[in-house]
Amino acid sequence: MAPLSFPTPTVDRPFGFYLFDYFDQLVATVTGGFFVPSEFEFIEHETFLSNFLPVAITIGIYYVLVFGGRALLKTIGAKPFTLKYLFQVHNLFLTIVSLVLLTLMAEQLTPMIARDGLYYAICNPAAWSQEMVSLYYLTYLVKFYEFLDTYYLVLKQKKLTFLHTYHHGATALLVYTQLIGTTSISWVPITLNLAVHVVMYWYYFLSARGIHVWWKEWVTRFQILQFILDLIFIYYATFIKVGHYVAPETICKECAGTPLATISGCIILSSYLVLFIAFYIDVYKKSTKKAKVVRRVRGGVAAKVNEYVLLDQKAIQENYDSNTGSPLPTKRRTVREKRDI
Repeated sequence: MAPLSFPTPTVDRPFGFYLFDYFDQLVATVTGGFFVPSEFEFIEHETFLSNFLPVAITIGIYYVLVFGGRALLKTIGAKPFTLKYLFQVHNLFLTIVSLVLLTLMAEQLTPMIARDGLYYAICNPAAWSQEMVSLYYLTYLVKFYEFLDTYYLVLKQKKLTFLHTYHHGATALLVYTQLIGTTSISWVPITLNLAVHVVMYWYYFLSARGIHVWWKEWVTRFQILQFILDLIFIYYATFIKVGHYVAPETICKECAGTPLATISGCIILSSYLVLFIAFYIDVYKKSTKKAKVVRRVRGGVAAKVNEYVLLDQKAIQENYDSNTGSPLPTKRRTVREKRDI
């Protein structure tokens, strides 16, 4: 029996095989030919969710269900849903989907960057290839599926940060604007986001199974790093685009994408920066008791951003020192109290 052999990875085939072909056949088979990645073409006003109005309505419904659902559950006094196994399946599915999309994009980007350079990959219209657009669109659809993250938290009656709820709606809108604006740089925030989501949803899956994860605080550190890298690339591309428009004789380079896509990308990603800085100041620069308690929790602000630290105001007042944020000593039970237990 001949030993198994695998093609040698090259610049053009970084995984040896051309994975996109296998993915193309799999998706075409699963969808019964309804969606074939190698034949997909994103056409504004024709492709599903390619018009602003249905996109805005879908995002609006998301917020109505989130805030309306929370209010309704509180009004009727409903008990929190467990949804343990559904939550596990949801997170495992998103881990796998994110990893597959990330791998396929890496396969497309490796030869492009190696042969033509980074500037070509982020600014040249030719970098907006058919394969990448099909992967962008699938990622776009996944962003709407990720709304389930918040729905699960609502049903489980967990606390929600504004950053969490805003992020989901804004990210779906961001990907939409980049798709209709044909921005070649789209792969930067998308691949970084997918990489973070592989780690994040895997953590959520393990956590939902009751497995202790020592590296949970690194999830948000990766998110922060992703966010910083996003802005470096986006601000550079924006500078090139605006500079070429204002002073073409000085900045002769151009960057692909419509002005709307450029402006919306800058605004949405910059809003993440503003929100995070505001949160950071609230936790680390203020002297409230809640801030002191969060600072003492392993993971600190990173833990709190991802709702790992769910602090009830009444519990804080009763159980933590107002000056240091340290837990108060546990009150000893009397003999009579022990007898009554």
